Amino acid sequence: DVQLVESGGGSVQSGGSLRLSCAASGYRGSGVCMGWFRQAPGKAREGVATIYTGTGSTYYADSVKGRFTISQDNAKNTVYLQMNSLKPEDTAMYYCAADRFRRCLYKSGPPPSDFGDWGQGTQVTVS
Repeated sequence: DVQLVESGGGSVQSGGSLRLSCAASGYRGSGVCMGWFRQAPGKAREGVATIYTGTGSTYYADSVKGRFTISQDNAKNTVYLQMNSLKPEDTAMYYCAADRFRRCLYKSGPPPSDFGDWGQGTQVTVS
């Protein structure tokens, strides 16, 4: 079975850093579109960053460009989201997601509906 397990959330002061991890299992094939989404209370789920594991190509939302970095470790089947210069507006539940059918060719916010597999989420709080 496909499984995504996030870790690494927590509380941090403004300007601080956190690294989220998403361990993926059960995927086969040459590439998977992996994404990090976030959802704050009362707001829609927002695509933060994506990476296509076959090529390493990435997408970032304008709100995090230059501060967040998505990366992968294929040997560990893990995708990371390094978050630097965190702001209070980054506070949200962060979710890892996977789309087995597309190549992450996003030029604007990836629709959550494109992603069929989701982790349980990890809370990030910036004060």
